[in-house]
Amino acid sequence: MASPIEQATALLAIANSTLNSALSFLKSQTVVDGKVSTEKLDDHQLVAYDAAYCAAEISAANVMVGYYQTILADKGDAGAKTEELITLQFAAETLQNCRSRISTRRAGFGFDRASLASTIDSDDIDEFINEHLCAEKMAELAKLVLSHDGHVGDYMLDEEKHMMRDSFKQFAEDIVMPLAEEIHTKDLIIPDEILKPLVELGCFGLSVPMQYGGIQPDDQEDNLGMIVVTEELSRGSLGGAGSLITRPEILSRALLKGGTEEQKQHWLPKLAQAEPLCAVAVTEPNFGSDVAKMSLKATQTEGGWILNGEKTWCTFAGKAGVLMTLARTNSDPKAGHRGLSMFLVEKDATDGHEFNYVQEQGGKLTGKAIPTIGYRGMHSYTVFYDNVFVPDSHVIGGEDGIGKGFYYAMAGFAGGRIQTAARATGVMQAAFEKGLSYAQERVVFDKPIAEYQLTLFKIARMAMLLSVSRQFTYHVARLMDEGKGQMEASLVKLYSCKSSEWLCREAMQIHGGMGYAEESAVSRFYIDSRVLSIFEGAEETLAIKVIARALVEGAE
Repeated sequence: MASPIEQATALLAIANSTLNSALSFLKSQTVVDGKVSTEKLDDHQLVAYDAAYCAAEISAANVMVGYYQTILADKGDAGAKTEELITLQFAAETLQNCRSRISTRRAGFGFDRASLASTIDSDDIDEFINEHLCAEKMAELAKLVLSHDGHVGDYMLDEEKHMMRDSFKQFAEDIVMPLAEEIHTKDLIIPDEILKPLVELGCFGLSVPMQYGGIQPDDQEDNLGMIVVTEELSRGSLGGAGSLITRPEILSRALLKGGTEEQKQHWLPKLAQAEPLCAVAVTEPNFGSDVAKMSLKATQTEGGWILNGEKTWCTFAGKAGVLMTLARTNSDPKAGHRGLSMFLVEKDATDGHEFNYVQEQGGKLTGKAIPTIGYRGMHSYTVFYDNVFVPDSHVIGGEDGIGKGFYYAMAGFAGGRIQTAARATGVMQAAFEKGLSYAQERVVFDKPIAEYQLTLFKIARMAMLLSVSRQFTYHVARLMDEGKGQMEASLVKLYSCKSSEWLCREAMQIHGGMGYAEESAVSRFYIDSRVLSIFEGAEETLAIKVIARALVEGAE
């Protein structure tokens, strides 16, 4: 007789086969002249969106099966109980979610009722879902987590990564957490008490190879190390620490992808020391995630280029001394993303909510912080370029880089997506800890709310989402360290960010009225979690334009 994990593996394979059939059908509906049509795919946005989420959850569930099997081989049945319960419950939830999405719109996925009854809506899948998502199983997991002080599974890190985690965990607790609430409530810029020690710890050099003054090995990337650090800093504060290394990581990747050797030698050592800090200026007010439509204009002049236009959501642009700016060097609309180039625009740093930088040549770079409900500490600015001069030496890739800015941006954003998944995990961990503690302290009708079945369900699902997000992120980081995992980076970003929002909501709900009070940390976690599905690839754009499109194009 098959074990529960073997059953999960077999049923997930059926779900994946069903999804592949749906993608083949979607391809037949959207291909024009041998290529997937953007317009046709947009006619099927809801199905495409659901297909992307199915792919993300099935991928995550398979990662968890592999994770559990590794734990089992190492610790045996008794030592892997938490991982087993989490894996089986998540496999069941994945099957339930995929069944619900596909059966609700079966015609859009190319199925009839009979075909679904033998696949994703079979009796075997129904039985598995009912067995592993029942109240008793969920309560068993919750009680196990409570009895082990919130332990949701082994981190599966080697000694070096454990040391990194312990070091930044301690830093987050000793330095970041005591400052986090004031940064949030007073909308302050990140103070030097956080910035300077992080420079000394090598935080800004995580994506810079050793040969250029960083701490990343010269022969391969260390995405896993970056993920571990990001998670722990985000546990301390998303806006006050957890996002600090995203921008230098994006710029470092862009330079490593297309920068000249001279540019690498000049900029990478500076980025590793946060001298200067940097920001990314890609998004424009009218185009959002549609990078190919960017219109900030770059006009060639003697010795360089003149930039005119507007960027928005430039996080940390005030404190930054250089802005990685995507601009249009080819005015022909038909050029699309091939008409974009990447510029390094230098400016003075400021702690204020506004800045007005005037160049010697007369160009002006002005910015104003956008008031936001959360994610405070770095400030996001709208930035205006008024005849800003950029020398030829500051075009990434030099003359050969003209028209390749889009590709350099994408090289950076892949890392940004996996890092955002780690940020989501860190916020989830912080919220989970607070929720678990309060559930055991808060007494309602003569007993702690942690003893009620509905709270146990919340705790079990929170534990599950946290563990899955962490292990999925670690798995993708390891793939990226091998030069793979670009699609998986999008999948884990999509999954983890939405999971973070649900978990933080429930942690806030467990607190009752106190959760709505600004003095309570869980209110900050909830507000901060909301931004995760918006930046570094908005949820809808990521699901439809990136993931679903790639899945449909690859369907047979």
